[in-house]
Amino acid sequence: MRDELRHQLQAQPGKWAGGLRKFLTADAVAASNSIEGFKVSTIDVEDLMAGERDVDVSDENRAETLAYEQMMTYIQTLHDVDDFAYSAGQLNAMHWMLQGHRHSPRKPAGQWRRGPVYVTDPRDPSIAAYTAPEVGRVPGLMTELTEWLNTPDDTHPLIRAAMAHLHLVSIHPWADGNGRMSRSLQTLLIAREGVLAPEFSSIEAWLGRPGNTWEYYQVLGRRGNIYRPSQDVSEWIRFSLVAYHQQAQTVHARWARSGKVWTLLDEFAATSALDERVVAALHDVAMSGRVRRTRYEQSEGLSLQQAQRDLRDLVTVGVLESVGRTRARYYVAGPRFPDAALEVARTPNPLTDPYSH
Repeated sequence: MRDELRHQLQAQPGKWAGGLRKFLTADAVAASNSIEGFKVSTIDVEDLMAGERDVDVSDENRAETLAYEQMMTYIQTLHDVDDFAYSAGQLNAMHWMLQGHRHSPRKPAGQWRRGPVYVTDPRDPSIAAYTAPEVGRVPGLMTELTEWLNTPDDTHPLIRAAMAHLHLVSIHPWADGNGRMSRSLQTLLIAREGVLAPEFSSIEAWLGRPGNTWEYYQVLGRRGNIYRPSQDVSEWIRFSLVAYHQQAQTVHARWARSGKVWTLLDEFAATSALDERVVAALHDVAMSGRVRRTRYEQSEGLSLQQAQRDLRDLVTVGVLESVGRTRARYYVAGPRFPDAALEVARTPNPLTDPYSH
């Protein structure tokens, strides 16, 4: 499935592919942060990534979103670095990108933790659902992990990526941010494999869906409340393989749906005497529910005045409707927006479990 998607991306590099890459990055950031309790919708993450300042999110959620997006962007740049090597310094640098805005003596960013750390039971915070290895073991365990990461073997890359996630989250080497770091390390290993671009490689969006998040915690919880690295890992591997498979299904379906929507909107623009560049704005509305002037301006390389004029004209003819005022304004589908494109964009796709038979 991943090979097939790669060939499709290479053979049909439609203009919508850039927007899909941005969406998938935003979806991964939104989902992974949501697991840790930072709730920002994917569309709001996309706007924040585009530099929008008037997005209705808390200062804390904004900071967490931009920090994680920065780290994800860094991971994406590492996918084809020739002399890349895993190291304690590299992992701590990633952690600083994620947690530097929260750095304090009690919870240092970019450094191993200085004391014990616990994962509390969500139903009763007085109960430790998991107690990480004692602090004196952390440097040695992380040395073991990085040495293993740098030593090639014949294990399938997707299995190694899943095990890297499990090893790191079990060691819990930092005072905070361990879950997101573990998921990011898994993404990095998959991206380094080279089958797909990093934006298409992450399973964080899959893990962030409510039912999957619950099962994620259940699978980890069934490993016990202390560090026991000799345990059987088959349940974790099976869980990860389902995640890989269903995320590949999801990405493939969105790719296909996105292409069909673009074609319909391109035809609509041509028959309605609209400039073809406005298709990018209409595509955002169909696929994500809205578009802001900044994102449209950036995607088409327009001046502020051009982008404003195009969107204002689309409102005038009823294709779009504006919501809000001045900088906070965004645009949604109007009464003359083509229904066929909206129907395709909103049609859900079923997911299959490859191991259910």
